[in-house]
Amino acid sequence: MANPGLRQAPPVESSSWLRLLPPATRFVFRGPAAAHAAAGTVFGLRLPTTPCRASMRPARAALWLGPDEHLLMAPAEDLGALRSAFASGLRDIPHSLVDVSHRQGALELRGPDAAWLLTAGCPLDLDPAAFPVGMCTRTVFAKTEIVLWRTAAEAFHVEVWRSFTAYLVGMLQEVARELPQ
Repeated sequence: MANPGLRQAPPVESSSWLRLLPPATRFVFRGPAAAHAAAGTVFGLRLPTTPCRASMRPARAALWLGPDEHLLMAPAEDLGALRSAFASGLRDIPHSLVDVSHRQGALELRGPDAAWLLTAGCPLDLDPAAFPVGMCTRTVFAKTEIVLWRTAAEAFHVEVWRSFTAYLVGMLQEVARELPQ
């Protein structure tokens, strides 16, 4: 098992619009429909079947990243229990389940300027009509691959590889210089 200390992103100075989210358990799950149903039962949350949408309940989320791919997120302390539950619940069902907890970190951008800050480096139309609450996708910000999820009208959850966190935060802070003080 990986050292939990390695799962932490570099320090990020929180602001009124940006904060580093705590470490989490993350799995990339892939498989056919039968595997999706079984994984949802084990995870305690039905995996979304609508493209680019998230399912969530307190402390758990499943993000649709592709026709057979989901990002599953839970509290960091659930890692061992989830590994065991997936091992027994999916034992005889073809699937792929990869623990990426050590690889990724997450940021939250919040406030009336959150979408504006993101559009400075992200090619997506983040207008609420085009990217409503609950929508998620894999995209880029500047030169960094991210998973972007709109969690509220003025809030975004951004998954980023740990090694790119400082770069992403630096780019966002540079853009934020344009905001009125």
